[in-house]
Amino acid sequence: MKYYDKLIFELSKPGRTGYSLPETEQQLPKGIVWRETAPALPEVSEVDVVRHYTNLSQMNFGVDTGFYPLGSCTMKYNPKVNEEIAAMPAFTGLHPLQPASTVKGALEVLAGMDKALAAITGMKHFTFLPCAGAHGELTGLMLMREYHMSRGDLARTKVIVPDSAHGTNPASAAVCGLDIVVVKSKADGLVDVEALKALLGPDVAGIMLTNPNTLGLFERDIKEIAELVHGCGGLLYYDGANMNPLLGVVRPGDMGFDIMHLNLHKTFSTPHGGGGPGSGPVGVSDKVVPFLHIPHVSGFHGNFGVILRAYAYILMLGREHIKLAGKLATLGANYIKESLKDCYKLPIPTVCKHEFVFDGLLEDNGVSTLDVAKRLLDYGFHAPTIYFPLLFHQAIMIEPTETESLETLDAFIAVMRKIAEEAKSDPEMLHAAPHNTPIGRPDETTAARQPVLKYD
Repeated sequence: MKYYDKLIFELSKPGRTGYSLPETEQQLPKGIVWRETAPALPEVSEVDVVRHYTNLSQMNFGVDTGFYPLGSCTMKYNPKVNEEIAAMPAFTGLHPLQPASTVKGALEVLAGMDKALAAITGMKHFTFLPCAGAHGELTGLMLMREYHMSRGDLARTKVIVPDSAHGTNPASAAVCGLDIVVVKSKADGLVDVEALKALLGPDVAGIMLTNPNTLGLFERDIKEIAELVHGCGGLLYYDGANMNPLLGVVRPGDMGFDIMHLNLHKTFSTPHGGGGPGSGPVGVSDKVVPFLHIPHVSGFHGNFGVILRAYAYILMLGREHIKLAGKLATLGANYIKESLKDCYKLPIPTVCKHEFVFDGLLEDNGVSTLDVAKRLLDYGFHAPTIYFPLLFHQAIMIEPTETESLETLDAFIAVMRKIAEEAKSDPEMLHAAPHNTPIGRPDETTAARQPVLKYD
């Protein structure tokens, strides 16, 4: 057993302490009494505490330590200057109850972000209240519903969602009290426009689209889709989770979208993952502006640190260089796809945007997508998103992001090719992967359903 395999409680020895506080004669406030038994805290020396948690931190995989080919999450590198800006005492010391006259700098940042995001997306205005992407989806759908209700159009209760959509789309619509209608994709992975036509009517509130979609494919019929949905009185909602490849190239507002959310923690600097931090501002077109939340900015709403990082990222790149982000992400994804299509099954062999999807190995050796993902860990790469989207049984979704060098992409390609060879020569070894990580294959289902959250 390694030193850091033990829990901090298992390192505890009676009488050891890692801190020393001065004696105090302060009295407890009235109504507060001493607990009858001391809390069951570990008694550990300072050096053991430092070593324990330092070793634990080194067991984590992070964007600062390795490559995330993680489709659908945009795990891009976060420039450290953005962290320095977000950590400035003038910002971190703010309180949400301060008078507006004392936080003019923060308000200026938010006003600048509103202007910048409007220019990038083609929307009129943004609200920064939502704290994450799914929160933004719910906010946007509530705006959609309010728009129809204000017109007395109470029959519009259906939201159309493609079968290639992110899972949060139908979930957000359901939470908003709307009915979900699924529109199928064609063999090329794009929305079936003819199938869409059959779903349109006076009961449709709108459609939720990710463009490019979850397969990394740009919906080429987007203008026709917009005309059809608008023609039946519905609105278009843009899921901005895949905005990364479109930066400075195409704007959702120009495609005809009325409402959208952005994942600032994906597209603009702050790495996404691990449950946060997030920020999901919602932008709207002219006709939805009257229903936007007032105030657009409010105390206790929005993750201001994420907004600061995103604003620094946008200002650092500027109008000219922000275009490179999307183009390089697209170039990297297509480079990996073309380099591996002779050993991994490529169900849709067209040009992709920032991500693409394989459907397992080209040759069936009994090696699953899970085996490939686990084996990648042995070679120092984070696993990509697997078994999503659900359109393909052995889906491997790969997204390199624009921040990765050619050398990193080549190293990843070489490892993926090596794993494909191992699948032929030693499939049993892949079934047992990973071999070099602190743990192997935990029972994830039991861990999720019956978590052990305390030390007994």
